[in-house]
Amino acid sequence: MGALPEGERPWCAGAVVAAGRGPDVLDVLVEEAFGWAVRYAAYDEATDRGVELPRERWVPMRTGGRGAGTGPGLDRSGPGAGPGAGPGAGQGLERGQDTVFDLASLTKLFTTIVAVRCVERGEIDLDGRVAAYAPEFTAAAEHGITVRQLLTHTSGLLPELPLYDYDSHEQRLARLYTEPPTTAPGTARRYSDLNFLLLQRVLERVTGRSLAHLVRDDITRPLGMTATRYCPPRAWLLRIAATEDQRRPWAKLDRGMLRGVVHDENAYALGGVAGHAGLFSTAADLTLLCRALLGGGPPVLRPESVELMLAAPGLGFEIDQPWFMGELAGRGAAGHTGFTGTSLVLDRATSSYLVLLANTVHPRRRPADSAPRAAAGTALARALRAATPGP
Repeated sequence: MGALPEGERPWCAGAVVAAGRGPDVLDVLVEEAFGWAVRYAAYDEATDRGVELPRERWVPMRTGGRGAGTGPGLDRSGPGAGPGAGPGAGQGLERGQDTVFDLASLTKLFTTIVAVRCVERGEIDLDGRVAAYAPEFTAAAEHGITVRQLLTHTSGLLPELPLYDYDSHEQRLARLYTEPPTTAPGTARRYSDLNFLLLQRVLERVTGRSLAHLVRDDITRPLGMTATRYCPPRAWLLRIAATEDQRRPWAKLDRGMLRGVVHDENAYALGGVAGHAGLFSTAADLTLLCRALLGGGPPVLRPESVELMLAAPGLGFEIDQPWFMGELAGRGAAGHTGFTGTSLVLDRATSSYLVLLANTVHPRRRPADSAPRAAAGTALARALRAATPGP
């Protein structure tokens, strides 16, 4: 893992990896940081290289938990915290100093959990029609799109819309309300951010609360996830990993180097709080969520709700996807990835979790490459097999 930020074309500027078993906080296998949370001032299109900050302004990645455990771990080949990572990198600092990441589409997992909580409370029905809860969605009403279809990406909606091109919030919502599916709902799976933007409006309508408040009240506060939220305050800035020098033509807006504000252009246009993207968090916080789900759900969900959410084909979670899970896939592993370089995998078969947070878009986005995510999953799967006593 330590080699990921190295080389002429590194996969990321830096990363934090956390892996463990079950709900026990003491059963940590790996929690380490590598490379840099901030390294570049900009991207130079002429040379196709990042413009580095002065060395003294580079900010190392930091962990915030116990550090590496004594059990079997991932391959730590390469320098432990990246080349010259400087004081503090990979040293297991106290929570409150660990690196905060833009989670990108890992946000969808939180929106999913809020939705399942609403099902538990009887506020929505998975097979209820979206328009029954949010009648302003006229296209969804016309085509009979259901909540389940949003959560399983079978609504038929396009992957995304250029909401960032509209001048007002009202225009953006109007486009979302009237966008029809391009295939009949329920007939095919196509991953779409729009599903979770519709789901956000449904949840906000039935509860009378914003998604940010629902995530806080239903997930982060009960679990003690104090470093997870939308729109992080300025006081967090020094902890936050930079993302992209966001400029056209490689990006969709001209915003310059981003740090502490959401990377996703549509989430940004919608004010930073969106069902598909916008949350910030740390590896240590995400392990709290992983342990809760591996432990059956409390205090966030009931065990039967966790089973509903994580059993194939999955609600919000991707199931058994070796392209990013590696050899963890195959026995019901559930997880997700995020565009900025984030990923999370739960393997209930081994009661293990893997969180890999990186800033792969620093200083600019590249074609997607999940090979390092899959390699991390394979390394964990093999370590767990090696540590399991034979018959």
